[in-house]
Amino acid sequence: MDSGGSSDMTLAFELEALKALADPNAVFSGARQWTEYVGVVSEKPTYVVTNFTRKHRVRQDFFSGPRGVEESLENIRSQFDTDRHVFVGVDDEDAAVAEATDWEFLHVEDAAEAAGWTLATPEKTEEPEEPSRDDWP
Repeated sequence: MDSGGSSDMTLAFELEALKALADPNAVFSGARQWTEYVGVVSEKPTYVVTNFTRKHRVRQDFFSGPRGVEESLENIRSQFDTDRHVFVGVDDEDAAVAEATDWEFLHVEDAAEAAGWTLATPEKTEEPEEPSRDDWP
C-alpha cells in the first residue's frame, strides 16, 4: 500500500469529542479515506466507550480499554507506526495530554471545520418548565 502524504496518520478521538459530532459513524468512515488507523480514547470505563461506539456503528481500530488517555496515547503511538499521530479533543486538558505524549492536538470544532464534519446540536441543559409544578402537596 502506498502510504504517501497525509494518509499515513493515526487519528484518535477523545470520547467527548466524538460525542460532539452529529454522525460519528460517517466521521469514522470518511476518516478512513485519509488515515491508516482511527479509534477512541477515554478516561471512562471500557463499557461506556463500547456502548457508544456500538450504538453509533463506529468501527474502531483501537480503544483505550482500562487505561487512561495519556497511557493509551503512548501505547497507540508505539503500536501504530505512522508519520502523524493526531488527537481530537475538547479542552485544554486534552491539549496538554497530546503535548505530553507527542501527539498533534486538534480541537473538535477545528477538526470538524477542516474535515467538513457536522457538529451535533447541543442538548438542552435547562429543564423544561412543565415539571416544576407548584400544585403538589
